[in-house]
Amino acid sequence: MDLLTQFSGFGSGLITYVLPFLFVLTVVVFFHELGHFLVARWCGVTVTAFSIGFGPELLGFNDKHGTRWRLAALPLGGYVKFLDDENAASVPSKDAIGQMGEEEREGSFHGKSLGQRAAVVAAGPIANFILAIVIFAAVFSTVGQRVTAPRVDEVSPGSAAATAGFKSGDLVVAIDGAKIKSFSDMQRIVSGSADQKLEITVERGDELHTLIAIPDRKEITDRFGNKMRLGLLGIKRTTKEGDWTFERANPVHAIWLGAKETYFIIDRTMGYLGDVVLGREEADQLGGPLRIAEVSGQMASVGFLALINLAAILSVSIGLLNLFPIPLLDGGHLLFYAFEAVLGRPLSPAVQEIGFRIGLALVLMLMIFATWNDLVHFKFL
Repeated sequence: MDLLTQFSGFGSGLITYVLPFLFVLTVVVFFHELGHFLVARWCGVTVTAFSIGFGPELLGFNDKHGTRWRLAALPLGGYVKFLDDENAASVPSKDAIGQMGEEEREGSFHGKSLGQRAAVVAAGPIANFILAIVIFAAVFSTVGQRVTAPRVDEVSPGSAAATAGFKSGDLVVAIDGAKIKSFSDMQRIVSGSADQKLEITVERGDELHTLIAIPDRKEITDRFGNKMRLGLLGIKRTTKEGDWTFERANPVHAIWLGAKETYFIIDRTMGYLGDVVLGREEADQLGGPLRIAEVSGQMASVGFLALINLAAILSVSIGLLNLFPIPLLDGGHLLFYAFEAVLGRPLSPAVQEIGFRIGLALVLMLMIFATWNDLVHFKFL
C-alpha cells in the first residue's frame, strides 16, 4: 500500500493532511528562524540567507540588507545562514573567514563575542517558546476555558480510585499540595503520573480527607483512533447544563496561563523521555513528519482553533528538541560555547568537526527511528 492510498483512506485524501501540515510546520519554523535572524541583526551579524525549507529555491527575494529570503522545495525545516557559515548548520568556513577584509569581519558571526553568539543561537528555541505562550494566551483571553468542578460522580470497581477509597460526591481540592480548580486540572496531573503515588485531598461533606492513589497505566484510543498510554484513576464526571462555566482571562493573566501551559508541555515531554530511558515507557510514541501530518489533518477537521493549538504544542517541542546538547542542533552550539567559556578559548576545529560528525549521526538516527515509528504506525511495515 503506497502513501497516497493510505492517506486517502483517512477520508478526504492526501491534500487534507498536507496543507494543515505545511501550515503548522511553516509557522513554527518561521518563528524559530526569525528568532535567530532578529538577534543576529541586533548583534551586527550579516545574514546572507533566511530559508524556509531545504533544497532548490521555489520563491525568493533580496532585502535591502542583502539577505536572500527563500522558500525551498523540501519544507521540513529551515535555516538562517551567516556571512562566514560553511553550511546551514553554522559550521564556520575557514576559507570565507580567511578571505574577509576588516569590514566584512565585523559582520561575521564567528567573530562576535561569546555572549553574542550564544544569544543568537538561543534565540531560535526561545522564539518557539514565546510563540507558544502568545498562542495559548490569545486562546485563553479570547475563546477562554471551559471549567468543570473536579467532582467524582462515579468510581469504577477495581480501579485505582476504588483502591484509594474515593467515593461518589468527593470533590478533589488538591493533588500533592497543588490546588485543583477544575476536572481538567486533575486529569492533566493524573494522566502524566502513571504508576506514581499521588497524595490527593478531597472534600467529603464538611471534612477533608487525604487519599493515596497510584494511577494505572492504560492504553486509550481517541476519537481519531490514535492510541496513547496514560495514567488513569478510574473516576467519571457526568456533566449537564449548569455544571460548567466558560472563563476568559484578562491579557496579563492569559500570558501567565500561556507560560504555565508551555511549561506543562515541556514537563510532560521530559517526563515521557525519562520514562523511556528508565524502561517505564515505550518509544513508539515518538513520531516523525508522517505522524505530524496525520495529526495536523485531524486537528484541521476539528477546526482552526485546534490546528493553531497544535502549532503551539509543536513549537514547544521543536524549541525543546533544539536545546538538546547535540552538535548541529542549537543546544550543541551552546554546549561548545559552554566549553569555550570554561577553557577561555574555542574548542579546536578538529574537535568541533568530530562533534558535528557525531551530531549528524545522532540526528540521522533520530530521524530514521521516528520515520520507522511512522511506517509501523501506518502499517507500511
